Amino acid sequence: QVQVVESGGGLVQPGGSLRLSCEASGSISSINYMDWHRQAPGKQRELVAGITSGGSTNYADSVKGRFTISRDNAKNTVYLQMSSLKPEDTAVYYCNANIRKMGYTLNYSYWGQGTQVTVSS
Repeated sequence: QVQVVESGGGLVQPGGSLRLSCEASGSISSINYMDWHRQAPGKQRELVAGITSGGSTNYADSVKGRFTISRDNAKNTVYLQMSSLKPEDTAVYYCNANIRKMGYTLNYSYWGQGTQVTVSS
């Protein structure tokens, strides 16, 4: 069994900062890429940032220069440091991890349950 659990969401004022964490646990052989996605009310889920096992990163244009993704491979954990937050960053943030379970040869995507981020004064 594999679990992906996010934490760190909350209410923050515009211009503030917040750090999200996402830990994968269970019978894990390896993790390829780990991504953060978000979904605002009435909108489609969108990719925010991603990071490979080697540390290569990519960001949505809307968050470049404000958000930083990083990961600790030893802890199977990915982080999203969010700064200069705007009201339009308000959304449920989801973590996705591309995982190979022990004894398996293929990778599968596992999603967390999401964590709410609200940017408001």
